[in-house]
Amino acid sequence: MTDLLAARFQMALSLGFHIVFAAVGIAMPFLMSIAHHRYLKTRRSEFRVLTKAWSKTVAIFFAVGAVSGTALSFELGLLWPGFMIHAGPIIGMPFSWEGAAFFLEAIFIGIFLYGWKRLPERSHWLSGVMVGVSGVASGFFVICANGWMNSPAGFDWNNGQPINIDPWAAMFNDAALEQGVHMIIASFQAVGFAFAGVHALLYLRLQHPVHREAMKIAFFVGAVAALIQPISGDLAAKSVAERQPIKLAAMEGHFETEKGAPLLIGGLPDEEGGRTDYAIAIPKALSFLAFGDFDAEVKGLKDFPRELWPPVVITHIAFQIMVGIGTLMALAGALGLFWLWKRPENFLKPLWLKALVLMSPLGLIAIEAGWVVTEVGRQPWVIYGYLKTADALTPRPGIIYTFILYLVIYLALSLVVYQLVRRQILTLQQDLGQSQDKEGPA
Repeated sequence: MTDLLAARFQMALSLGFHIVFAAVGIAMPFLMSIAHHRYLKTRRSEFRVLTKAWSKTVAIFFAVGAVSGTALSFELGLLWPGFMIHAGPIIGMPFSWEGAAFFLEAIFIGIFLYGWKRLPERSHWLSGVMVGVSGVASGFFVICANGWMNSPAGFDWNNGQPINIDPWAAMFNDAALEQGVHMIIASFQAVGFAFAGVHALLYLRLQHPVHREAMKIAFFVGAVAALIQPISGDLAAKSVAERQPIKLAAMEGHFETEKGAPLLIGGLPDEEGGRTDYAIAIPKALSFLAFGDFDAEVKGLKDFPRELWPPVVITHIAFQIMVGIGTLMALAGALGLFWLWKRPENFLKPLWLKALVLMSPLGLIAIEAGWVVTEVGRQPWVIYGYLKTADALTPRPGIIYTFILYLVIYLALSLVVYQLVRRQILTLQQDLGQSQDKEGPA
């Protein structure tokens, strides 16, 4: 394995691990705050139990996310010094703002966890909301930096050196808003379905009101996000079509430049043959989705030098996975919301609960696939159109060993998170079972 490939694998591992905790940090505090608000309004004990259980989950994921996020910040400098030399002066501001938002999040988590019966109820609830607001801000600022890598702005390039730097223009680049909104909605979608599935499984085992209400809250949030996400995805795809036509072509497995380009569903790209096999083609749909015109011209990969192609197979398959899962979750979200509105008894039927359990990891898989599309689809560039990934790599040899070290660390952290969450669930189930025995069937 070359040092370049080892470095890319290490970053992929770190980002793929951390993004799960980032998504939970964005969405989970709002689920917690909704449950808390329901408790303050109704004084029903199940909402208080649920709020406390979810607050512990927020704390666990925040702590481990802080560790993985710190590791990422070191990796940027240690693995990609060429990137930091050029990018540091330009996109330092969103990273510094992300740090400020992170510290605010930590402060508000502490206030919320230790504020029970010590703060006025409204102030206590607002501290929980601010955990979520800080998490959203932290995630958005990081996405601004990543958006800049896909849509560089705020500088002039002079013989390989950035000059006339405008940090504001760099931070609020053309990709920042589309990518940021898309990621934030995806976080609510993924976390909502994930926790709806977890509590559906627990409700199948112990039909307690806590799990019933948890399912409703989590599913409602996830379903609404799933129905909104196609709009965000469409806007993001149109932005990619304008800024990164090579990435769009790789995403769609589109090799030939043509007007009225078809949309390919599924399929396996053949880079040597210059075609995508086994795909279902919808005539003119790609031209319309990309440019709002059924006869618009869509550039194919063959219009660009081969050395500028991203890994087409990986990008295309990841994109298909993301879109396919998003479509399935939107359909499930529409059905579940209808049942909550008109047929609430159907929402608690065992078949539907089992379906929620099966769908629980899908949103997180879609986030991982979407991140692959964003990062792999930008290759061979680390700063799109300006600096190639290979040119940003550290000259230090032996990166394979740090990759293996990080792999071991993340496996250990995954085991720690699993054990902590499992212990919390077992404790919650035991406590709820004892209370149900005392109070009678729910």
